[in-house]
Amino acid sequence: MNGATQAARNLPGEKAGREPSRSPQARPRVFVAADNRLLREALARMLTKKGEIEVTGLDSVGPLQVEQVVQTNADILLLTSRGTLDDDLSMIQQMRAAAPKIRILHLGMAKSEGEFLQCVRAGISGYLLHDASSEEVLEGVRGVYAGEAVCPGKLCAALFRYFKSEAESMPCASARRRLGLTRREQQLVPLIAQGLTNKEIANHFSLSEQTVKNHLYRMKHKTGAGDRLDIVQLYRVQGFLV
Repeated sequence: MNGATQAARNLPGEKAGREPSRSPQARPRVFVAADNRLLREALARMLTKKGEIEVTGLDSVGPLQVEQVVQTNADILLLTSRGTLDDDLSMIQQMRAAAPKIRILHLGMAKSEGEFLQCVRAGISGYLLHDASSEEVLEGVRGVYAGEAVCPGKLCAALFRYFKSEAESMPCASARRRLGLTRREQQLVPLIAQGLTNKEIANHFSLSEQTVKNHLYRMKHKTGAGDRLDIVQLYRVQGFLV
């Protein structure tokens, strides 16, 4: 890691462990991750030019050290594509699992609406194409920080079509039942989304850790999810979890 990157990660006045603030007066704190050094430095200069945004760190995407992003107390991770969908999804999922409060604005290269939707399901908060203008990136950061969903109009239309098809294939009255989860299993989903460990969930419900593991195993089997993050994303897609 070079000196410039180290300095960017240890800016004066930042205290480890501080909760991110999203008050209207606060500046968004952004960590920039891009494999190309010139690109990430250009993005950092562009974001800080007007003094509205604080860049807490710079690093390469491959591989990005998630704990280093967390230590900078960033509100947003500006993540550029590594060039392949699998690599992008893996990085997004790792970030969401380790730091669910950090919002991800992805500069991607989706070749189809399906690839974009997979990124949404993985947990991004905003998506811009890799050739987005500097003003679009600035507006994207502001929007994600304000809790808005950010994406180009064409891809936004894809989201509406997707949810429409999902609604038509899953009658509202039986949606939860079709997921097949018991009441207890449904109660676990928000805690999983908060990033709680099996032990912490067990303590919350006064259960054994093995019981929680058994619940998770059955939940994955019932929903067809690959892991606990997939369970959370499935609930979000169905509109049961914000």
